Amino acid sequence: MNRRDTIKSLLLGSVATGLALHGCAPKDVKESEAISNSVTGLYGRTPEEIEHDEEIFAEEFLNKHELSTIAVLCDIILPSNDTHGSATDAGVQDFIEFIVKDLPDHQTPLRGGLMWLDNYTNKTYGKEFVNCTNTEQLAVCDKIAYPTKKDEPSEFKQGEKFFTRMRNLTLTGYYTSKIGIEALGYVGNTPNVWDGVPQDILDKHGLSYDPVWLSKCVDQSKRGDIAKWDDEGNLIS
Repeated sequence: MNRRDTIKSLLLGSVATGLALHGCAPKDVKESEAISNSVTGLYGRTPEEIEHDEEIFAEEFLNKHELSTIAVLCDIILPSNDTHGSATDAGVQDFIEFIVKDLPDHQTPLRGGLMWLDNYTNKTYGKEFVNCTNTEQLAVCDKIAYPTKKDEPSEFKQGEKFFTRMRNLTLTGYYTSKIGIEALGYVGNTPNVWDGVPQDILDKHGLSYDPVWLSKCVDQSKRGDIAKWDDEGNLIS
């Protein structure tokens, strides 16, 4: 099983319980208030949420170099494969930029981690992380991708904590995107198709369908029709 399949198997069991870091509009908000917005391009945002989003988009925190480094890391964590795009194809770097501004607790650890990363590669390879070769980048990530034991001394402690945060943000951003949801094969709640009690079960109990009811209740070509009843409670169609 490759890395992407492993991640997919871990996430399939939890995705139905909700998508991390994504909120829902309050139940008491009228449908007319849940409107789309030209800035965010998101449907279903309330006026208050739209105002909040616009404020976040207007802020600046990460600089171009930091965003470039984040993009490289995202694609190392989740590269493309034969069927689905990479993390940056899904716009994960933009997601992380938004989250860092929306949830300021991420700011110091993320910026500090990026500084640690460049400091390490400058000492090791004489250049910043984004300018390293792919082989060099992977070698660094291999050193910080697997946290050492809590009490075990390591010069990579800060890097390990940073990479864990980056991995969590990358996976959250990817698997709450259109590309990521398609990669999971998650289709949400879908109606079942019922074509009646199996014939062998009916035969076992000596039962059969009334042809009239069969045509009204089991005809799948009419599954989208709304049932109609007469004043006496009889099914009309």
